[in-house]
Formats: sequence, structure tokens, C-alpha cells
Amino acid sequence: MAGSRAAGLAIIVLTFSCLAAAAAPAVETLTGARPAVRPVAAPMLEPSVPRPALPSPLEPFSPFKQGPDQNGDSEPPPAGPQTRATPPEPGPQVHYGATDLPSAVARMRDALMEAARSGDIERLRPVLEQNEMPPSLGSDTGGDPIDFLRGQSGDPEGREILALLLEILEAGWVHVDAGGAQEMYIWPYFDQWPLNGLSPAQEVELYRILTAVDVEEMRRYGRYIFFRVGIGPDGTLHYFMPSP
Repeated sequence: MAGSRAAGLAIIVLTFSCLAAAAAPAVETLTGARPAVRPVAAPMLEPSVPRPALPSPLEPFSPFKQGPDQNGDSEPPPAGPQTRATPPEPGPQVHYGATDLPSAVARMRDALMEAARSGDIERLRPVLEQNEMPPSLGSDTGGDPIDFLRGQSGDPEGREILALLLEILEAGWVHVDAGGAQEMYIWPYFDQWPLNGLSPAQEVELYRILTAVDVEEMRRYGRYIFFRVGIGPDGTLHYFMPSP
């Protein structure tokens, strides 16, 4: 029994001795002494070999954009000039009726409207003759002004031109160059307004005078180019003619 225990103990001691011998370095020096074990450092790169550049974690984020640089092009095309469409500036203040008109201007307007409502173009003659100088009607023929206006009308009696005159004088008006040499009260106000700056309600007013085809043509031209009336602050009728 004791011999069995001794044999077992000897086996255990022998086993641990073998394990220890396996863990120790097998290389010995010529003198029989084992060299000291040193930790092995990581291999160093050669000085001539450049280190790869790593991206900085602090670089700003660049969002993805679809463009030439994502499609293989070396350089994006040059950007054109930055332009921004600006809305047109509105024209002068628009007035309606005779409330804000000087009395002399209001009298001339009333006289013209009364003659137009009569349906007789001859009723315009005494109104035009109130001027020291004949008003401009769109022609310098020197002939009879009433005959000229009758010829401008689509009917032989001149009633179309009277209806147009009445429609214009019932529209809104503007006062321009107040106190200046060219001071004038002008009907309709579209003559002094950009057509591409009209509100929907103002466009309805414009269509009372013009057809849609006429309006489209004037938009291409860039301004109102139809009949207008200009009266000076002293009540003188300066013109009843298309805009130049």
C-alpha cells in the first residue's frame, strides 16, 4: 500500500518536471547556461518607406452630392453666373374716380365722358376746341380731328372709339411728375405700370380694355401700347392716342 502511494507520487513529480522542462527554452549556450528571455519588439518600417496617411477623425462631414465628380469626371464644369429673378417694381400710386383730381382735370374728364356716352362723336368737337392747341390724336395730318377719330373706329359712326374713350376714363389713373414740367394725369394707369407686375384683379381691369390676344402681344413687347388719355393739371387735354 505504501509502495503504491510512493510510486504514484513519483509519477506526479515526474509529470510536473516534464512540463516545466517543456516550458523552458530549449536553446542553451556552450557553457550550459540558458539565455535570459527578452520581450520581442514589433518590427520597424524602413526609414525610406513613407507611412500611409490616415484620415483625420476630425475632418468636417461632406454630404453626398450627385454631380460630375461622382460620375468619373476629373473636374466639374464651371458654374455659371448666379442670377436671381427679381420681381418688377410697382408703378406709381393708382387712383380711381374723380375724388383726388384737381377741379380743372375733373371737369375735362367729365366733359369727355359725357360726349362719349352720347354716342355722337360730334359732341367731342367743342371739348377738343377748349384747348389753345389741338390735342395729339396720333396723327399730324392737320385735318379734321373728328374725322380722324371716326376713321380710327371700327364702325362708320365712330361709336367704337367713343366706347374706348369712356372705358379708358373709367379705369384707374396715375399722377406723374408732380410739380414738374411734365406733370400729367394719365388714364389708364397701365401706361405707367409693368404688365408683368399686375395682380389678378388688375388683370381683370386690363381685360376690360384689351382682349387676351392683345395683352399677350403687349407682354412680349414689354409694356402697354394702346390708347391713353393725358390731361395737364390746368385741365388741358394733351392727348388721346396710343402709347408711343
